[in-house]
Amino acid sequence: MTSEELLTRYTDAMIAAYGRPQAALVRGAGARVWDADGKEYLDFLGGIAVNALGHAHPKLVDAVTNQLNTLGHVSNFFASEPQVALAERLLALAGQDGVHPAGGRVFFTNSGAEAVECAFKVTRRTGRTKIVAAEGSFHGRTMGALALTSKAQYREPFEPLPGEVVWVPYGEAAALAEAVDDQTAAIILEPIQGEAGVVVPPEGYLADARRIATEQGALLWLDEIQSGIGRTGAWFDHHHVGVKPDLLTAAKGLGGGIPIGACLAFGPAADLIQPGQHGTTFGGNPVACAASLAVLETIESDGLLVNATAMGDAIVDAFTSHPKVTEVTGRGLLRAVVLTEEIAPDVQKVALAKGLIVNAPRPDRLRMAPPLIITADDVAEAASILVAAIEEVAS
Repeated sequence: MTSEELLTRYTDAMIAAYGRPQAALVRGAGARVWDADGKEYLDFLGGIAVNALGHAHPKLVDAVTNQLNTLGHVSNFFASEPQVALAERLLALAGQDGVHPAGGRVFFTNSGAEAVECAFKVTRRTGRTKIVAAEGSFHGRTMGALALTSKAQYREPFEPLPGEVVWVPYGEAAALAEAVDDQTAAIILEPIQGEAGVVVPPEGYLADARRIATEQGALLWLDEIQSGIGRTGAWFDHHHVGVKPDLLTAAKGLGGGIPIGACLAFGPAADLIQPGQHGTTFGGNPVACAASLAVLETIESDGLLVNATAMGDAIVDAFTSHPKVTEVTGRGLLRAVVLTEEIAPDVQKVALAKGLIVNAPRPDRLRMAPPLIITADDVAEAASILVAAIEEVAS
């Protein structure tokens, strides 16, 4: 089966939500993937910040295989050890000290959007309905998550959407203070806006958001679906600034490629959802939880938080002096190369043809979210390909 044949079958069989795929991939190992024609690519997108351990990591493969041989699925009528262990581990990693002995409670989902839906329902249980969200935000495409997502072209075809949502400029504490009042259920923010082009807020912004939420009796909800699980060199990006949220949503890298998401609630927010008020058939599946535990254990045992910081610094060093690059934004291994011209989509296509996977979330930005296992040699190779692509398109 050639790539063209597989892509034709895809187009014939699949709902056209994504358009025609860029390639037909059949195999992966480490930070590399291969298409149906045998072409090799260096994967510097990682399934959009998902493949934390790269492809076919033996510890992840073993964890999934062993768990599936033991207990594959039981539904949430029953408990399983991987589910409980993962909840305890996440609460410990979050480092909270709420009213519960473990610091909070966890609800497992199948995706980031579903984690957002859970947290959205928690906010409704406060008795308030107003949500303050940021311009440039992306929280998912299910109806509740979509209601909180900034981009009008995503939302407008599906309106009316749930919620009373007020939008404020990202990074502007004064605008946040003006919008949040005693009718606000929650402030929802990404510590780094990924889909907007890896946008980092000014220093002190999250601390201001925490203060404003507390003053008005609102919840502070941090969406770490893209920035969490070691992606920026800490377990969660908000750990860099020492802010404690009331709600925390995570997914993507949490399962290393196995679908799983989580909504963490701390302090009084942890008790707002009562039996029967939310549910999911597959959330907390033993196989997905075993995979997640393997990801977390490997990140810790292999020093991948430190590696994420070091390799992120190497990416910055590789591009900061290039005349067509204005800056490299982000932290750790969530990065965007900002170009002097709006040529990023064309650069992305040329880079793909040369064997490098990145993406262009904005016309002037190239996003990188590679596996946390990448090496200095990988960074050097990726930089070489991307520089060649930039120069080819810009010339």
